[in-house]
Amino acid sequence: MKKILLIRLSSLGDVIFNIPLANVLKSNGFEVSWLVSEKGYDVVKNNPAVDKAILLPKQKWKKTGFTLKNCIEFFKIMHQLRKERYDIAIDTQMMFKSMIWLRFCGAKRRICYSAGAEYSHLGGNEKISSKPNPNYTTHAVLQHMRYAEYLNLKETDKIKFTLPPSSNETVSKINELLNNLDNSKPLVIISPATTWKLKHWNKDNWKTVIENIKDKCSLVFTGTENDKDLLSYIGADEHINLAGKTNLKDLAEIFSRATLVIAPDSGSAHLARATNKPAVISIFCCTPPTMYGPFGDDEKYFALDGKLKCQPCHKRKCPLTGDGFEQCVNYPKPEEIINIVNKVIQNSKHSV
Repeated sequence: MKKILLIRLSSLGDVIFNIPLANVLKSNGFEVSWLVSEKGYDVVKNNPAVDKAILLPKQKWKKTGFTLKNCIEFFKIMHQLRKERYDIAIDTQMMFKSMIWLRFCGAKRRICYSAGAEYSHLGGNEKISSKPNPNYTTHAVLQHMRYAEYLNLKETDKIKFTLPPSSNETVSKINELLNNLDNSKPLVIISPATTWKLKHWNKDNWKTVIENIKDKCSLVFTGTENDKDLLSYIGADEHINLAGKTNLKDLAEIFSRATLVIAPDSGSAHLARATNKPAVISIFCCTPPTMYGPFGDDEKYFALDGKLKCQPCHKRKCPLTGDGFEQCVNYPKPEEIINIVNKVIQNSKHSV
């Protein structure tokens, strides 16, 4: 069995977009190892597509800075990789931080794109020609699948998302958190927050959507401790508010029970899609829906933006001034989301 190393460190959404690639590698007989940082570790460890998850504690190193302990840990991980004697290594991160691991992991074949960012092409000895994703026209899942196509693997057209199975402990925890849920109505989960300010949809739009759908479904709100004010503002306290009460494994279990998940372009949206269970509405402001929307059936997975001339800018800060400043966060209008919610609810197995 040939051994392959997949290098995708972060973020959560990007790690999830690599799971179909890992599944194709696995189905073609490779022993798959995955080098991943903390953000994506819980969706890689024990994933059926992955034989070995190798944690790169990037966040810890960033927090503690340059120390002797961190340097020793760095070289221990590098030594661990080189001992594996990989036949192939693939860098889908295509940045300087991933290039170092690709360059020195010891794999015989080191594959990357020829036009990656931050001189990442220097890590490889085999390169896929052309830019990875010109004009954001190719979905990230298909962009990563080009590595499998380059290796002439079978079944590269079969897009399969897998996640680690929920533990009994996780299932029991979610049963308790959802103990007061009205199961006679479809479960709709609202996950309105993410790490980019410019990805956040207007909070009054969220409020309008909640007011219009709250009587038709059972609502559950998810987020971190930092999202509590936002969730309270849009009406979460009148329903089941799980802000700060869940981890990544918990969210996967919750999403797998839902009829619908509504979120911006975020790890929550991508995690919901990876469960293969709920419909997903993902709202895009500054980022491209063609590249990051929930992949698959257009009748089940929806990616919406305002179709403004400035979209997508793919920037953390709005480059415009005047009347155009941060206008993307106001679109699409709530009515578009409400219409899709109604359609999904009507087609669900629950009676409203």
